[in-house]
Amino acid sequence: MLSIESNRNALLRYGLNISDVQETLAAATGGADAGQVFEGDQRFDIVVRLPEKLRNDLTALGNLPIPLPGGGYVPLGEVAELSLAPGANQISRENGKRRLVVTANVRDRDLGGFVSEAQQQIAEKVKLQSGYWIDYGGTFEQLESASKRLTLLVPLTLLMIFALLMMTFGSAKDALLVCSGVPLALTGGVIALWLRDIPMSITAGVGFITLSGVAVLTGVMMVSAFRDGLHAGKGIDAAISEGAMLRLRPILMVALVAALGFLPMALNTSTGAEVQRPLATVVIGGILSSTILTLLVLPGLYRMAYRSNAKS
Repeated sequence: MLSIESNRNALLRYGLNISDVQETLAAATGGADAGQVFEGDQRFDIVVRLPEKLRNDLTALGNLPIPLPGGGYVPLGEVAELSLAPGANQISRENGKRRLVVTANVRDRDLGGFVSEAQQQIAEKVKLQSGYWIDYGGTFEQLESASKRLTLLVPLTLLMIFALLMMTFGSAKDALLVCSGVPLALTGGVIALWLRDIPMSITAGVGFITLSGVAVLTGVMMVSAFRDGLHAGKGIDAAISEGAMLRLRPILMVALVAALGFLPMALNTSTGAEVQRPLATVVIGGILSSTILTLLVLPGLYRMAYRSNAKS
């Protein structure tokens, strides 16, 4: 920074004020409006200032003429001392306290893990003086806020889904069988993220919520077919076999439509890919695992749950 220390005694002898020195130096270094030029409907300001070579030369700035009230000039170096000294280019404040912001962009790793490691390193190697503290904001602050909301919304959503299933089937056993497809779907989403080396993020969490809905939908279709077979008087094995074959194509259609719809987002590499890729990857991987496991595992679980009823 260019530091100017005015000599008040010298200014008094010449009849100058500090503002006279500041205004002249500001015009020489930062520029001052000298008029306007018109080009058709366009209007441009004319700014006068010293060339860059002189603006960085303390000797040249010291010879800058300061106009005197009674006429004549005095060199700037006669009434002020110029020097280059380090200093803050801006002092920010928040809640009445000074704030210094250090920014960083995280690449090739998850934001939460980076901040956790930074907090650990700072705690081990940095000793803050009294009156100083460190806060982590920006995208990480938004991540923490969204994580807290998801911690509340995910259990609430699953509870609401279970309640709706209870109202639909009138049986806690059937509702639990339908909800068994959720962990099967989540497993595929986690594996898909691991295979693509994509870190867990808020958008991936939203994808898991979406995935839970699709898994419940396919489970409802399958369990409804099994129940219809049992109510028609068929045996447990016949009801499961015919219900699985009846719902095979509808379940595959639901899975293919959702998976193919998210495929462009999963392959996106342009602007917004950091948001779209985790979401689409979770949904596609989860739908594939949910479809396969629902067709294979859910009939077995249903038979285990109702085998005793069928024998009686």
